[in-house]
Amino acid sequence: MVIDLRSDTVTRPPPAMREAMARAAVGDDVYGEDPTAKALEARAAAILGKEAALFVSSGTMGNQIALLLHCRPGDAVVIGEDAHCMLYESGAGAGIAGVQFTVAGRGGLFDVEELEAALYPSAAYYMPRTRAVALENTHNRAGGAVWDPAVARAVAERARERGLATHLDGARIWNAAAALGTSAAALAAPFDTVSACLSKGLGAPVGSVLAGSAAAIVEARRMRKMLGGAMRQVGILCAAGLYALEHHVARIGEDHVHARRFAEGIAGAPGVTIELARVATNIVLFDVDDAPAFVERVAARGVLLSAFGPRTIRAVTHLDVSAADVEAAAAAVREVAEA
Repeated sequence: MVIDLRSDTVTRPPPAMREAMARAAVGDDVYGEDPTAKALEARAAAILGKEAALFVSSGTMGNQIALLLHCRPGDAVVIGEDAHCMLYESGAGAGIAGVQFTVAGRGGLFDVEELEAALYPSAAYYMPRTRAVALENTHNRAGGAVWDPAVARAVAERARERGLATHLDGARIWNAAAALGTSAAALAAPFDTVSACLSKGLGAPVGSVLAGSAAAIVEARRMRKMLGGAMRQVGILCAAGLYALEHHVARIGEDHVHARRFAEGIAGAPGVTIELARVATNIVLFDVDDAPAFVERVAARGVLLSAFGPRTIRAVTHLDVSAADVEAAAAAVREVAEA
């Protein structure tokens, strides 16, 4: 048996989710006739506390539509270091929305002062025009770091004072909400738009949602079509998303418990460096001398991890990983480290 901790995107739909997909009522969504798509979008909007939502094929599409909504070509978008919309979307920010990114702070998160330092002077017409601010919560490259809600709110409020649009890349907003003991709606409230993934911690096979004002989502639907994301009987996929929202949000905290157990299990292993205080959600980062080689040796023991750089390794717990799995995975890591 292989224990796959490479990402929370590797989950497979459980039988009940597959059954919901098979039973889904469908229609042509381009004509606005897919009842399951409508149900998912209404449910997602309610959970995220927004007027409307749109099903999109991926978090990347959701983020890129948000950039298209908020910016014009040549504009600058302030982000945290190593943000997903800059690092993991194949350059789409530049290639599709035509924006450039300005990094604020270090380590993925930033405060109001760091936001201010990243803004271009509005009077300098010969410089890029800062048009939007995008936060990522939780932050993948920062090891699943969670934004302090007060800091995120302050950043969004200052952005609004500066006339800037705000977007929350909430691919793992469900993890952030569970870690903080709050709702996804509360975390999304300060932002004009929010994207949220259904196929990471929630275990759907594909898809995300983009939520915002009713007017914004009307325009977002047009942009989704422009990007090739208009789908026909998409209710088959939306049924999986609905099932995930109804059955998998409440259990996501289990993944955090498993991540902590894995982290504690490898702490102290020879040559392994890990900061337990940084393990806040379902992502664990740790350092070794040679990450790619270490990952290969652990894989030979039936545990899949991701090399996140020359020395850094990432492990992600998810719906398909049990407490016994993480204990076995930690034992495999220790065996390799001790060898």
